[in-house]
Amino acid sequence: MHDHDDDHHHDNHFSDMQARVKALETLLTAKGLIDPKAIDAIVETYETKIGPRNGAHVVAKAWTDPEFAAWLKRDATAAIASLGYTGRQGEHMRAVFNTPETHNLVVCTLCSCYPWSVLGLPPVWYKAPAYRSRAVIDPRGVLAEFGLALPEGQAIRVWDSTAELRYLVIPERPAGTEAMGEAELAALVSRDAMIGTAIVHLAEAA
Repeated sequence: MHDHDDDHHHDNHFSDMQARVKALETLLTAKGLIDPKAIDAIVETYETKIGPRNGAHVVAKAWTDPEFAAWLKRDATAAIASLGYTGRQGEHMRAVFNTPETHNLVVCTLCSCYPWSVLGLPPVWYKAPAYRSRAVIDPRGVLAEFGLALPEGQAIRVWDSTAELRYLVIPERPAGTEAMGEAELAALVSRDAMIGTAIVHLAEAA
């Protein structure tokens, strides 16, 4: 059961530091010293490119190292920390593995709790009330809107993040990648695949 007041307030409102940063950004923009578009580009880079590389490294290692995958299933917090990635607020991690039988999807229904340490900045849609409510009620329909049509026989399990426990989806390794190394595999893994709104395709390599 979520405790909305105690567990989620930190993600719903600006902290003192965030408020100061926002005020400074507004002031510098007004003085013509910075370009908001440049800031947006930097944020987008950290949201979709740099940030999720940590999680992609975790996924690629799980795909190539059975012992690490077993550790990840048993104690994701420790396994992920062994790679140097730890929660910004000490939250615990749980890795959920996609299989041909089950697809996993992560949401935070009451707020926007998100595994910053492995996925970087949360996407805007993750915080949106429409996603937070519909992902639980109609996950198959939500995934279809992301362009992901899963087989009817594949179950969808929805995981609800909290301030104390956050989830990382380990997507299925695509066929045809048997000869690829860790770095090549990590390049295939998108942020959305680690939330569960996408799957990994071999063609995703840049």
